[in-house]
Amino acid sequence: MAKKYKPLNSVLVKPTGPDCNLNCTYCFYLEKADLFTEQKVHRMTEDTLEEMVRQVMQQSDEAVSFGWQGGEPTQMGVEFFQKAVDFEIKYGHGQSVGNGLQTNGLLLNSDWAKFLKKYDWLVGLSLDGPQHIHDKYRFDKAGKGTWERVERNAKMLLEEGVSVNAMCCITDYSSQYAEELYNYYKGLGLTFMQFIPVVETDKNDPTMAAPFSLDPVDYGHFMIELFDLWINDFKDGQPTTSIRFFESIFHSYVGMEAPECALMKECGPYVVVEHNGNVYSCDFFVEPKFKLGNIQHDRIINMLNSKRQQSFGAAKANVPRKCKMCEWYTKCYGGCTKDRVKDPSDNRQPRFCTAYKMIFKHVDPVMKSMAAQWKEQQAQMQAQQSSAQQGNTYNAFDDFVK
Repeated sequence: MAKKYKPLNSVLVKPTGPDCNLNCTYCFYLEKADLFTEQKVHRMTEDTLEEMVRQVMQQSDEAVSFGWQGGEPTQMGVEFFQKAVDFEIKYGHGQSVGNGLQTNGLLLNSDWAKFLKKYDWLVGLSLDGPQHIHDKYRFDKAGKGTWERVERNAKMLLEEGVSVNAMCCITDYSSQYAEELYNYYKGLGLTFMQFIPVVETDKNDPTMAAPFSLDPVDYGHFMIELFDLWINDFKDGQPTTSIRFFESIFHSYVGMEAPECALMKECGPYVVVEHNGNVYSCDFFVEPKFKLGNIQHDRIINMLNSKRQQSFGAAKANVPRKCKMCEWYTKCYGGCTKDRVKDPSDNRQPRFCTAYKMIFKHVDPVMKSMAAQWKEQQAQMQAQQSSAQQGNTYNAFDDFVK
């Protein structure tokens, strides 16, 4: 069977590598500094930035997106990202370009807001909720909570008209507060929400998941409550808030692939570019065995379509037979591979299998109804377009015979 060619649609860039001005309890990326011991401070050079942007722009098709992440990417300063935009313009060939900045929000100010608004960047803001939830695990280097500063900057961005998504890590603690979290974000004006389940290996017992990791049953109850809140806020059949997980599930009900990679059939639709130009298979697998190459010596499009990346993507299907026999398998495909790797107690069993079964059973009737309505609307739109085209043809012919 011929290998499926993957177009270069997106890259995830780590311009500061693992460097961050926070010391969150559940962070998995700070330890990546052990991979880059040649320097204590990790920063992408302008030459590396230009080469990376040049390759992405020249090797992509009509649309491409850059995700700027960390560590904490804002440590590079606004000037670095202005250069990134300049390079996108310099090397672009008329394609649509999207930029997303994921940030903890501490360094944001009015200059950042003006830049983000000017170039229509989407900000994923790591704000775990109200103070008692956010400050449970998100500390600065001095061990102090960061909620007040992050919330203040969230309001500043919204006032400046910047597009902001709430990025919420769901842990053993926050999973108990679905309604409070949902209403908190709505109250701030953050109506685009992404909820990320946290699973990490216990450093004191490497055979188990860390204590702060999200329990599968708690995750199931959390998402069910969240789904009901989301549906109850629909107005005239349309959502008034956006929750990425549910929107991704909806895709599978209308015959499209879920945009959230955790729900895709295969991993590896993008690559990660580290500060020094190293390219890796995935954000959660920045490890030597998943290194695909370096942009100074290899082409990104070739690394994306390499045998190593293909093998990485196919490994997602390495789940027990009972998973593939499950009625919900084509909705989750086992979830994110890292969730079962980070929980070594059973590294072939999907961590959130129980949660997914709970969630899909609950949302299935509503999703089927929504999908039927969507398909009917699509059919009506196609019929109207076809009718309009026929009408134009007849009019043109009438004019011709006259």
